[in-house]
Amino acid sequence: MPRSAADYINSVRDGRVVYYRGGKRVDDITTHPIISIAVKHAADLFDVKDRLYDDPNYGRISRYFKVPRNTNDLLERYKLIYEDTLRFDGLFNIVQAIGSDALFSLMIVARKVDRKYGTNYYDRVMKYYEYVVKNDLAIAVAQTDVKGNRAKRPHEQEDRDMYLRVVEVRDDGIVVNGAKIHTTQGGPVANEIIVLPYRAMVEGDKDYAVAFAVPANTKGLKFIVRPVLEYDGNPNAVNAASRFEVESLTIFDHVFVPWDRVFMFGGEWDLAGQLAWTFATYHRFTAISYRAATANLYLGAALYAARANGIENAPHVRDWLVQMIMYKEIMRMGAMAAALEPWIDEGIAVPNPPVYTNVSKLYANAHFIDVVHGLIDIAGGLIATMPSHDDYINPEERQYISKYLRGAVDGDTRYKIMSLVRELGASHLMGYLLTAMIHAEGSEAASKIGMLREYNYKEAEELINKVLSKIKL
Repeated sequence: MPRSAADYINSVRDGRVVYYRGGKRVDDITTHPIISIAVKHAADLFDVKDRLYDDPNYGRISRYFKVPRNTNDLLERYKLIYEDTLRFDGLFNIVQAIGSDALFSLMIVARKVDRKYGTNYYDRVMKYYEYVVKNDLAIAVAQTDVKGNRAKRPHEQEDRDMYLRVVEVRDDGIVVNGAKIHTTQGGPVANEIIVLPYRAMVEGDKDYAVAFAVPANTKGLKFIVRPVLEYDGNPNAVNAASRFEVESLTIFDHVFVPWDRVFMFGGEWDLAGQLAWTFATYHRFTAISYRAATANLYLGAALYAARANGIENAPHVRDWLVQMIMYKEIMRMGAMAAALEPWIDEGIAVPNPPVYTNVSKLYANAHFIDVVHGLIDIAGGLIATMPSHDDYINPEERQYISKYLRGAVDGDTRYKIMSLVRELGASHLMGYLLTAMIHAEGSEAASKIGMLREYNYKEAEELINKVLSKIKL
């Protein structure tokens, strides 16, 4: 049944093994001074008033888990992601979005595997889906292997654990060993972890062609959480004081997975790449949907900084604002176009993968740095040299800061604006977001490979053939 924020918070007090900075085991992530903020951020999703819808098969469930069947369903998904990102101060809340990206992908590929190999993975996936939606769970996805030597395939690695693999097959399930890196936002604060293969496999890689799901407190599962430098030890944090995601190096130390939670295993290695690709397509659609909303943080901050500096109508400011508007709207157009021309695969709508999803994602990868550049240019060097929040709250110093930071607005207002701009343009948060915007949801290279592999050149080829046919030799 649908859960409240309090229900979710109680559910992650489950003895999971989490480490944060300095090798310290976190006894309770809901009370930890840093990780608890990520817990609260995730929990806020469960109290959103219009989060649920009436499903004919499962009753009242999260809108994130609605299986998209057509264009309208994908458009609704885009709007849901976009609006929730705005609701959460421009920083996306991923705890049910990414899990549903994985579930839709598993539904599609499991049917293909079953037809080819006579397996029953689809029934397992749907049983697990029912469990997830009826219990309103938060899910993380562990897909990216640590990879070791990138020039070598999984089975060629000197250390065989550089890709997660099956190390034992039992009557009641399998045992896996290895690790997944930067478990996509929320692993340490999720209820469940869905594991997917990272890449296409060859027969020699069959031990690595595995997909499954386990609870976050499963024996042998360990999360080493990244340092949250955008907030931890940073008195100047603004948005990051209440909103951030956490990622982890997720260790699978001989983790047992029962058969009913295994969704791909060994012999189906030839479809591992399709599962990885299908998930990436949904996840890139999620990416361009939330990035369009996150762009409002930068566009709005640039506009307010320009007004505070008294340069709103300066030609260079207007040029930068146009660039930011283009960035935002190309993301929005890409998401809507991907929804308008989906692929229907196994009865499920996949956001248009060969063109709109990848083109928009590549634009986001390449041009986020331009958005940051514009914000810094408009705000000026003050964001790197201004007094700290500790100085500002000292009454003796504040009188001077308020007086001398005055611009086209009073000094207190300008200090608040520039504090947000400092976080967005000259802080650990900016470094984190810049890395995420370039690499999260798949690297530029991965998006290019996907687009080139799937793009239909027929129109271009026919046009050239038509023109060439007119040449008389």
